[in-house]
Amino acid sequence: MRLDKFLKVSRLIKRRTLAKEVADKGRITINGHQAKAASNVTVGDKLVIQFGQKLVTIEVTALKETVKKDEAETLYKVLKEEVPKDTK
Repeated sequence: MRLDKFLKVSRLIKRRTLAKEVADKGRITINGHQAKAASNVTVGDKLVIQFGQKLVTIEVTALKETVKKDEAETLYKVLKEEVPKDTK
């Protein structure tokens, strides 16, 4: 599944166009490699997403084309949320 679609379906980012912008600005890595919006996401991948000053590390646990809002969190597991020390 494309990265931008996964971010939208999982509701980590509300709109697919916004997910594409975030990826194209270099704010997302998949397993340590810079990701583009069209990058492929598979179960078990670790994503690091920069939301403003916060870094969120998640692991992809499932891939589905559509999910209900209350089931969206079942697609991933948050491993770590941190604010880098140099930004405080």
